[in-house]
Parts: sequence; structure tokens; C-alpha cells
Amino acid sequence: MNALEVEELSVTYHQTAVLWDISFALPAGSFIGIIGPNGAGKSTLLKALLGLAPLLSGSIRFFGSSLQQVRHKVAYVPQRSSVDWDFPMTAYDLVIMGRFSQMGLLKWASKSDKEATLNALKLVEMEELSHRQIGELSGGQQQRLFIARALVQDADLLLLDEPFAGIDLATEKTLLNLFAKLKAQGKTIVMVHHDLITAQKVFDWLVLLNTCLIASGPTAEVLTSQNLAKTYGQGSRLLDEAVLLAQKQTSGLL
Repeated sequence: MNALEVEELSVTYHQTAVLWDISFALPAGSFIGIIGPNGAGKSTLLKALLGLAPLLSGSIRFFGSSLQQVRHKVAYVPQRSSVDWDFPMTAYDLVIMGRFSQMGLLKWASKSDKEATLNALKLVEMEELSHRQIGELSGGQQQRLFIARALVQDADLLLLDEPFAGIDLATEKTLLNLFAKLKAQGKTIVMVHHDLITAQKVFDWLVLLNTCLIASGPTAEVLTSQNLAKTYGQGSRLLDEAVLLAQKQTSGLL
């Protein structure tokens, strides 16, 4: 079964094409990376999937249904820069917000809501900082909270917009271990990413994007020098890295 199916998706801003005629399907239970250069439309793609960016055309199906029908199955983790971290709120308060749709309007948090929140904080190794103001936390700690807020929704599909941006290696390792556990539970993780070396090592499936779709498929099949040249352009530093990566693969160093 596919977790996500996109057909002929196009998005424009002020008559400029941001995404154009994109179609792909992503298998459920996979760890999927969306990669491409700055301005390729990666973040816009996630927003378009969730109805946060207006579509010029196209259709989107989650688990064979519309987003409205399965919204409880989909969780979104935006870029950390999209939040006002000076807002007076504790780490616990931020995470329990992920339960609001299940609580309903004007309802108090139940025992199960509180337990789910504490468990999510524990999973991202933030339980000891649950009463800390969010503005006092490091960038990596703030990113962990975003992940925890998505986890309390108990969604089957997680859409993450550059969760590794501005975090330390320890946090990245913690999150990768967590994502591996979620995948083992049958969850689907779709993540905007930029590091080609990491992409080769951790993702089952890749979507290469640069306004239009370059390729979508299993990582070993998609991550080729030809596809990366189309994605990043000739003479790109990232293309040079891709060539080096291909050489290492050939020589058995990876």
C-alpha cells in the first residue's frame, strides 16, 4: 500500500512555477528523503500536500483517501525557524499541543493525553527538561520537541521539513535511531534533507526535486550521478560530492 500518491501537482506563486506537473507514489512503512537544491520547492511540496499552499492543479491521496478523511494519520513537523521561540511556553506545553485535535474544543487533557506527552518527551530524551521554557533550549532540543509533538498524535505518516538543520551530531543520531524504531513499527517518515552522504546511508527511498520531479524510487536506483546532475546542475559542489559518493560506492568504501 502507498502512504502517499501525488498526480500532476503544480504550484505557482505570483505566476512563477514553484512545482510543476509532479507525480509520484511513496510506499508505506518506508524512510523517504526529499532532496534538491535551495529553491527547488521541497518545503513547498510538504505545504502543498497539507493544503497550506494553493494548488494550481493536481490530486493528492493519503493511504488512498483525501487528507480530510485521514488527517489524524498525518503529522507535520515544520522548520524550526517558523516558530516564535520567545513565546512563554514550556517544553511540555508545546508537546501536548499535538493532542489538541483528539481532546476536542474546550476539553481538559486526560490522563492518557498526559501519559502520551510524557512518553513522547522520553522518546526524544527531553523528559528532564519538560518544564523548561522553550526559549531557553538549544536548537537541537527545540527540534526534538517538534518531533515529540508529532509523536503524540500517533500518526502513521510523518512529514518533516529539514529536521536536521542547525542541530548537533548527538541530536541527529538520537533522531535517526528514533526514526528507525518508528519505521519498524510500520510508520512512514518523509523528510526534506540536504546531505547526500547521509541520504545514501539512511533512506530507503528518495525523491529528487528541482521544480519538477527528477526521479523517485529506491535509493540505490535513484542516487546516480546522472540524476544528481539533472537535480543540481553541472558544476555544482553537491554534484562533485555525488561523484565522490559514486566512486566510494564502486570501490566498496560505503
